[in-house]
Amino acid sequence: MSEENSVEDMEGVVEELPVVNEEEKKEMMAKLEMEQNLPLAIVGGAVAAIIGAAIWATVTVVTEYQIGWMAIGVGFLVGYAVRFLGKGISPIFGIVGATFALLGCVLGNIFSMVYFGSVQEGVPFFELLSSVPISALFSMMVETFALMDLLFYGLAIYEGFKLSFRV
Repeated sequence: MSEENSVEDMEGVVEELPVVNEEEKKEMMAKLEMEQNLPLAIVGGAVAAIIGAAIWATVTVVTEYQIGWMAIGVGFLVGYAVRFLGKGISPIFGIVGATFALLGCVLGNIFSMVYFGSVQEGVPFFELLSSVPISALFSMMVETFALMDLLFYGLAIYEGFKLSFRV
């Protein structure tokens, strides 16, 4: 093959792309690595997980039904936030995205359970949320866990991981 590769775009026009040699590739990778920002990726993932959890809980409360596909939305939101803010290409960015995607899903379930409990007990949501011990929240998660949750949590983790990397 020559110094250039041919690529056909959507309109059938052939465009010649230059071949990048190993030295140029190393320089580009070094530049991308320097632009990575793990702390900002972590903050973005955490904020996106909380926002995703709030949306998850809102949909669950309004519909009175847990819609598992919300997990994919949480994974997408978290993964995109990690990618946009972190500009990462290293594996740690995928791990951050996957972790916060899972945490966002779990938090969405917790917010939903606390809301329904607050309605049942006649206690304000944030008062109940701040007073329920973590062990009780864990017990509620175990009691309400269904096998299908594994599928949706897995999809959220996949989306959070896959979308966390810079393109």
